[in-house]
Parts: sequence; structure tokens; C-alpha cells
Amino acid sequence: MITKKEKRKIRHKRIRRKIEGKKSRPRLFVFKSLKHIYCQLIDDEKGKTIFSVSDVELKEKKKNKIEIAREVGKSIAKKAKKSGIERVVFDRGGYKYHGKVKALAEGAREEGLKF
Repeated sequence: MITKKEKRKIRHKRIRRKIEGKKSRPRLFVFKSLKHIYCQLIDDEKGKTIFSVSDVELKEKKKNKIEIAREVGKSIAKKAKKSGIERVVFDRGGYKYHGKVKALAEGAREEGLKF
């Protein structure tokens, strides 16, 4: 019997076959745990994480999880703009484009990140 976690990993591998992050257009990767949401900008050519952001770093904890995910998206977009990155490839990590993942993507788009 395949668990939910294993199914997500299978979906993520299928997505990763199609997309690749480069230095000019890195991959914006999303990971969700039960308590937190994390995202990273990754250069797949070098195999390096350029930088990462999570809700653990945010100061406001009184919001709901959707609003927190939107703030994480905004903060990674701000960091990307400071380092000169304007275009990325979005990697939803095998999750549905719904809820927290969608809010993170919309937050990044609000700050001017294009994907």
C-alpha cells in the first residue's frame, strides 16, 4: 500500500522531470509540513540553494496559515528582487496548487516575481 507521503514524492519526481532551475531562472521549491511552510530558490545547474525562507523566520504569528504562506511568498520575492532575480520556475513539490501553495505563489507574484 502506497502512503500519502510516497504518492506526493512520486508526483514530485514526475514534475521534476519536466522543469529545471538555472542561474538566470532558478526553481522556486515549496515544502509544507504540518506546522510550517518553507520555500527555496534553487540553481539546479550547480546543485545549490540560492536562499530560502520559512514561516519560522516571520515575526507575526497571529495570522492563519494561508496568510502566513502569502507572507512567505512576499518575503522570498523581496529577497529575489534584491539579488537581481525576476523570473523563476515554480515547483509545487507534488502538492496541489491549492490553499497554502497557491497563497505562497500569489504572494510572490504580488511582489513582482514572474513565473
